[in-house]
Amino acid sequence: MKFIKDIQRLWQWLGRWGQVLFVALLINSLLFNFGGPEWLRNVAGFIATAAGLVVAAKLIVKVIRHSIWRLRNRLIVTYLFIGLVPILLIATLTLLALWAMSGQVAVYLITSEFNRRMESLRGTAQFVLREPPGRRVERVKQIGAFLSENFPDLKIVLADPQRHTYPETTTAQLPTESWKDATGLVSINGEIHGWINVSSDRGRIMIAVPMTRDFLSSLVPQLGSVSVVTFPQEGVKAITPKKRSASLVANGAPVQVPVGQVPPAVSGWDLEVLWASPTQISDFASPGSQMPALFSVRTRISAVGRVLLSQKADWDSNWALILIYAFGVLFLVIEIVALIVGVSLTRSITNTVHDLYEGTERVKEGDFSHRIRLKGRDQLAQLGASFNGMTERVEQLLQVAKEKERYEAELEIAREIQKQLYPRQVPASPKLKLTALYKPARMVSGDYYDYQRLASDQLVLALGDVAGKGISAALLMATIQSSFRTQIKTCMEQAAAAAKATGSVPVCNLSTSQLTSLLNQHLYTNTPPEKFATFVFGYFDETTNILHYTNAGHLQPILIRRGEAIRLEVDGMVIGAFPFARYGESQIAMEPGDLLVFFTDGISEPENEYGEMYGEDRLTELLLKNAGKSDQEILDMIIDAVERWTGSGELQDDMTLLVARCL
Repeated sequence: MKFIKDIQRLWQWLGRWGQVLFVALLINSLLFNFGGPEWLRNVAGFIATAAGLVVAAKLIVKVIRHSIWRLRNRLIVTYLFIGLVPILLIATLTLLALWAMSGQVAVYLITSEFNRRMESLRGTAQFVLREPPGRRVERVKQIGAFLSENFPDLKIVLADPQRHTYPETTTAQLPTESWKDATGLVSINGEIHGWINVSSDRGRIMIAVPMTRDFLSSLVPQLGSVSVVTFPQEGVKAITPKKRSASLVANGAPVQVPVGQVPPAVSGWDLEVLWASPTQISDFASPGSQMPALFSVRTRISAVGRVLLSQKADWDSNWALILIYAFGVLFLVIEIVALIVGVSLTRSITNTVHDLYEGTERVKEGDFSHRIRLKGRDQLAQLGASFNGMTERVEQLLQVAKEKERYEAELEIAREIQKQLYPRQVPASPKLKLTALYKPARMVSGDYYDYQRLASDQLVLALGDVAGKGISAALLMATIQSSFRTQIKTCMEQAAAAAKATGSVPVCNLSTSQLTSLLNQHLYTNTPPEKFATFVFGYFDETTNILHYTNAGHLQPILIRRGEAIRLEVDGMVIGAFPFARYGESQIAMEPGDLLVFFTDGISEPENEYGEMYGEDRLTELLLKNAGKSDQEILDMIIDAVERWTGSGELQDDMTLLVARCL
């Protein structure tokens, strides 16, 4: 029984891929000993190999993880990576940079020297043309004899106006008159030349130099192997091999003919460099026709250095190699010393980490009285002190978390209570339809709206915006709501008492300016000086269709009537700021189809990413375009337009809208 459990435990320990490996090896062994189809043995062998690779990879990962689980081993590995890998990377990067820079410099030396020599030939040709016609032939002979030392096989062709050449035996011809001034590489009868062609009203002259081994090797002596590689294209005449040609095309494929030899390496670090620079080869017989080519240079880093320093370095001596080895040994010693110091420091680090590990285990069990032993005055000791201070503050943080939960719960209760302060239902009216919407920027809002029936033929409505947001604004909003409804209730009670005494219908003689003044006095007396609010209050008389209102510093409501927008008046300053504030009273006759919109600054003042406010003009334009839609659709469109304007899901301020439509 125990043996079976051990087998089951071993089978589970092998894992899925280990089980596959075991089964594949077992099948392969049975087929090998007892015979079987060859294809089945191959399949079993393939599966065993694949499973073995996966199992080996997993074992390697487990061994590595187990090896570096201890912080001490992990730090040692870290020291190796920090100390060794950067040095290797820097050395490799330096060598690559030297290699690339040497190639670039070598190509630059070759191309700049070639261009310089071609420009010198151009100056010579222009000098010949400036001579009097009778002296040009003699000048050509003199200059040709002089230049032949630096330009082997030089050819000069002069039209004066008869054809004159140097040497006289050359068969070279002037290019067609389609050729103007030209400098560079050209293919003449299949042979690559460096040439210049000067054409002016004084005459025409061409100087061509074959790109021979002697010429290319003389560009930059001792630099290395210089080549010109051509790449034939469709429609471009192939260049046939010629004697002493530096770069030819044979059978449609590029042929590279090296010039000079690559200098020998002075050390193992002296890499061979192959670099190239693009150029173009013109076709002598076809003006404007060109084929791509490359100036190719094969050299070494040391050769480029010799050329740049313009002196022969004694690379045969071993002083440079000895210096490199000395620095290498010095760096190795420094690395060994650093490793020893790192290992010694590891003990102090790992001991502190071990104490921290034990401390966290005790804290995880709920023991906040555990303290770490402090040794020394370094950062590790400070870390232990920080851990001890952390355990002391954990209980405080837990208490703070409980307080925060309680605060959030109370805030949620405040939000629910504030929702109860808003009117629960819209009073029915045959003349005026009211619809409201509000969205708080935080959990509670500082905006306020209200409406209720004052008498059988009167409706009151109000909208306010308390300065600020959050709890303080919500409390002031509750104060305004309480005071407002108290004033309304008092007016209704007085009207009912008067009607009962006279036996008439209750009529509430309400003054919007008087009520606003009383509300201003109440807020100023019972709130801090910096607290104030904007407020608009009105009542609608259903018998006369007249809206009486007082606007105390609030945004002007917008009346949409027959496709035009009318802004209601402002009758005074904000409430709660100054005790001496006085308020007027306005009225407007409502007509069937009128749409009156009250709104807070959370609608008109939100800004987009450029700091531009949405603005009342955009709100007015939106209302004019959609006045015929339902009130709820208009409210939703306004909220959506403002949110799209800000481009953010977070509200910048409380948003409140009250729509009154005259029926």
